[in-house]
Amino acid sequence: MTAGAQETQPFNVMIVAQAGRLQYEAVIFCASFRRHNPDFAGRLFVAEPQPGPLWKNDPSIRGPETRALLEELGAEIVPFENQYFGHDYPYGNKIEALFALPEGEPFVFFDTDTLFTGPLESVPFDFARPSASLRREGTWPKPELYGPGYTDMWKSLYDKFGLDFESSLDLSQPDEYWKRYLYFNAGFFFYECPRVFGQTFLEYALAIRDDPPPELVCQTFDPWLDQVALPLVIHGLGGGRNTLPEGFLDGAVTCHYRVIPLLYARESEAAVDEIEESLAPNRIKKVVKEYDPIKRMVFQGRGRKVRDLFDQDNLPRREQAIRNKIKREGFWMR
Repeated sequence: MTAGAQETQPFNVMIVAQAGRLQYEAVIFCASFRRHNPDFAGRLFVAEPQPGPLWKNDPSIRGPETRALLEELGAEIVPFENQYFGHDYPYGNKIEALFALPEGEPFVFFDTDTLFTGPLESVPFDFARPSASLRREGTWPKPELYGPGYTDMWKSLYDKFGLDFESSLDLSQPDEYWKRYLYFNAGFFFYECPRVFGQTFLEYALAIRDDPPPELVCQTFDPWLDQVALPLVIHGLGGGRNTLPEGFLDGAVTCHYRVIPLLYARESEAAVDEIEESLAPNRIKKVVKEYDPIKRMVFQGRGRKVRDLFDQDNLPRREQAIRNKIKREGFWMR
């Protein structure tokens, strides 16, 4: 057992999968998870949205082969209903799916586009103090020239929910610089109870969407709503930006690659090797090669050509610049 593992109680892991790209990413997730966590003590859930009035098309996983493979890899596929989000805001799945998990059991949610390169048991989670991914850019809010600044906009949200704003600030960062304010990527988050976290997340997200403070009148919440509500949820439940040591998630244990071309362009050699090795077994390859980006990037070598376009030790600072270069070279797929 690795250092720190003895202090972490058993917990569950959840991703969301639905028809299309996410079901193939779910296979990548589960295959790499099992390679590095063969004796995982918790349960691995793949939450699946069900058809309903909030979806234009059936969102459930397509193909019995994909479903059977996920189960063979140890996943429990659990259905959930969309009562508040759906086709118009699919990111809301990560909120509503939390109600499908066992109440009172610690959990870690991951975005489906996550790859494992190390054992999750090595991560020293403190489930009473939630946190989320700090691998993010300053995507929200976007202050208007003559409008309220970061402080006024974020404070309006903390005030709306009766939360202490000052204690959320990183005072080592300058005033009106986005990193001063609590902001996460929602690629992972964790807590001691999915029901409590989910109910708070749902309440905050709906209140922000349906009745935003006047300071946010010029801001857009699509696709940022989950990432606007998330820091408020985490702060309100006693967590913060530093409750998880650096270097584990978004580090030695997991890689949140976003889309496969970005994985090849900027992630570690370990991550590139992992996706290729995870998908190599014939029973897995047979399923995932149905998805064109995996077939072309992983199995036909296009990903390695993308990698050759970049110096991984000297990458462009912004993700958009990486995306643009891949597109100019004709290699972009998702």
